[in-house]
Parts: sequence; C-alpha cells; structure tokens
Amino acid sequence: KYRTLDMARADIFNYIERFHNPRMRRRVAKSDLEFSALLEPSVETG
Repeated sequence: KYRTLDMARADIFNYIERFHNPRMRRRVAKSDLEFSALLEPSVETG
C-alpha cells in the first residue's frame, strides 16, 4: 500500500515511463542490471 496519493502517482508514472516509453525500453534492453532493477517492486503489497 502507498502511504500517500503522491507516492502512488509517482510509482505509476515511473512504471509508464519505464515499460511503455519506446526510447526507455531500448535503453533498458542494453543493460541487464538496469532491467533487473526495474522488475523489483517499489512497495510491498498484501
């Protein structure tokens, strides 16, 4: 859960930029370390 609405919005923005921005996807594909960092959730759920 997010503590504030701003934290939730920031996480959603980061997700969109990382996974739906074509330029960012190419950058991520170049670096396995950077890509693996993107797969880690920024907040615990449940």
